[in-house]
Amino acid sequence: MKITLKIWRQKDSNSKGAFKTYVAEHVSPDMSFLEMLDVLNNDLIRKGEESIAFDHDCREGICGMCSLYINGHPHGPLQTTTCQLHMRSFKDGETITIEPWRAKAFPVVKDLVVDRSAFDRIQQSGGYVSVNTGGVPDANEIPIPKKIADEAFDAATCIGCGACVAACKNASAMLFVSAKVSQFALLPQGKPERKERVEKMVAQMDAEGFGACTNTGACEAECPKGISITNIARMNREYFSAITTSYEVAVKGGD
Repeated sequence: MKITLKIWRQKDSNSKGAFKTYVAEHVSPDMSFLEMLDVLNNDLIRKGEESIAFDHDCREGICGMCSLYINGHPHGPLQTTTCQLHMRSFKDGETITIEPWRAKAFPVVKDLVVDRSAFDRIQQSGGYVSVNTGGVPDANEIPIPKKIADEAFDAATCIGCGACVAACKNASAMLFVSAKVSQFALLPQGKPERKERVEKMVAQMDAEGFGACTNTGACEAECPKGISITNIARMNREYFSAITTSYEVAVKGGD
């Protein structure tokens, strides 16, 4: 296969970026998308040119690092991670446009690499269980209905890649945050801190500069793990319940 690549090149977050065109020849249909970029980088290095910076780690669809916006879709034309996308998904002679995630909260570090530490700060604000419960029973001994356990597990499969943000016209992080809120809110271990958790995580999400959700569903459609937007509805219920309780406590305390 011979592929034409239009790739976003940007020195750093303070520099102006632009697309640069490359031609990749002798591309095997069995190559993963990242392997194709590896071969292109090897060719650039041999020519004395600077290689293209892009994020990757496990290359097994687990870590969420491979954040590339390909032909107008996060991770490419299939609902999977970029590292699991293969060149057989494209045609010989096709032109492929590759960009970084586009969001104010995800500033470009270099070329196709963006800073997604905003997700880390949201998680650190409340996405954990910290209650000191003493000698608690083993988690496997706590009876949890299968339906609830399955819903919590489905939410927990979110890998934090940011495809939901990249797909959203508002650069909203609601799908990511709602998945992290849901995986704890559904389980007994997470219920003691559920109100404080959702308030802090939503506040941090807003502070990071992510946009609002307008329910277009693009996030769910592009999510490589199929996280459902029903989690957003659950997070909204959790949040409004939490702030209502906080308001009532504040009012009674003022009296």
